Amino acid sequence: MDPLAELVKIDPKNLGIGQYQHDVDQVLLKEKLDNTVEACVNSVGVNLNTASPYLLRYVAGIGPQLAANIVSWRSENGGFRSRAELKKVPRLGAKAFEQCAGFLRVKGADNPLDDSAVHPESYFVVDRMAADLGVSVKELVGNAELCSKITAERYVSGDVGLPTVNDILKELAKPGLDPREAASDFAFADDIHEIEDLKVGMELPGIVTNITAFGAFVDIGLHENGLLHVSQLGPRGTDPSKVLKLHQQIVVRVLGVDLERNRISLGIKK
Repeated sequence: MDPLAELVKIDPKNLGIGQYQHDVDQVLLKEKLDNTVEACVNSVGVNLNTASPYLLRYVAGIGPQLAANIVSWRSENGGFRSRAELKKVPRLGAKAFEQCAGFLRVKGADNPLDDSAVHPESYFVVDRMAADLGVSVKELVGNAELCSKITAERYVSGDVGLPTVNDILKELAKPGLDPREAASDFAFADDIHEIEDLKVGMELPGIVTNITAFGAFVDIGLHENGLLHVSQLGPRGTDPSKVLKLHQQIVVRVLGVDLERNRISLGIKK
């Protein structure tokens, strides 16, 4: 399962992240959050034949109606065999195709570039590269050794600048590479299961889950998050957001445990 495909089904505002999300302009907030989700989706890329309408609507150039039309066409015709078939989708015109095609992937397409981040408008550049090397496009795609023999400056012309050619070469060497970083190894303390297990002075691994003006909340593997008060982060007036980052992995020390109110006070390991 692709976590991103599931995450986009949730309105970003409903994730409940941030102390002041209800105090800002709600229209502007929605616009900025939608732009961020769209940027993430476009960066990762979308499988045209399996993506849900929730995911497709965030692809550049595709809104809710076009997303529904794509899914409908896919159901009626047994899936897309190439990017070019997108032009057969009702109401998906040349402008929308130009915007969205580079972010949509077609697995198992006759043209291997249809399963890459190379935009159809740049296919001719790849054709030239392959011809100059005396190989087919299929042989070139995914062959880092062949790609290393290509001089990018030779293919700069008109609307194709050097940055574009470099992006093409990077994609050809490792087509479909997911830009998301691999998750780093992390584990909570395996002997802490309930708040009653905590003792003052314990040092525990944790993850910063929220940053506020008065400190930060840290997940240490219990139902209750601990509070790392701003006074533990530096001298008076320290801005917690300048010291910590959201989702940062840190080691904390237990300063106090209030069993009656389920509160945990934490400090930073020195």
